[in-house]
Amino acid sequence: MNFTAMGLSATVLPESFHLVGWLGLIFLGWRWLMSGDWRALADPQRLNLFLGATVAVLALWQIRTGVKPGLNFHFYGMAALTLMFGFWRATFAGVLILLGNAAFGRGSWGGLGVDALLMAALPAAVSWGIFRLLDRRLPNHFFIYVLGNGFFGAALSVAAVGLATTAVMSVSGAYTLDYLLTHYTPYATLLISWAEAFSTGMAITVMAVYRPQWLETFDDVKYIQNR
Repeated sequence: MNFTAMGLSATVLPESFHLVGWLGLIFLGWRWLMSGDWRALADPQRLNLFLGATVAVLALWQIRTGVKPGLNFHFYGMAALTLMFGFWRATFAGVLILLGNAAFGRGSWGGLGVDALLMAALPAAVSWGIFRLLDRRLPNHFFIYVLGNGFFGAALSVAAVGLATTAVMSVSGAYTLDYLLTHYTPYATLLISWAEAFSTGMAITVMAVYRPQWLETFDDVKYIQNR
């Protein structure tokens, strides 16, 4: 589940961007509390699965490379987390992963708000939107779920982050648009999204077949038994 990330945004973005990021993160935290989605973590089995998946993705994020500060490529997994837990808990897991990265010295405390919006909330929102769209518009079929959400949704979530990162870095003046379009954006939106699609799709397929209870967005009665 490869991904492009900002990781070191505090070293390249101006303070105004950090403020906007923190305000956005606080708003998302308030909306999550109001949604009541956090109550699902009161179930010990769901909590254990949530923590285990979060730690697993955190470990994957440690495998990374990059071209410049704030322009990194690494294993991600937000699309898989979204299909497992929905938008709110997937975003919360992404924030926990960023906190873990910062604690390990692999991320930024100052840029946590911006990173959370771009690396957690945005890909989770794209993945969740694709799931809702396919669930409403297309037949409930196992292969539509796996290919549409696991492959296509994962690829789009990564491409969205690559484009958003390009826009933020360019508007902030951290890097020129020409540099980004030459050395970053094509890899972030095309090459890395393919790796994300393949690995996430495989992971979702295995879970749907052997551990369907791990996927809160998957109903084996609806997608398999009624076919």
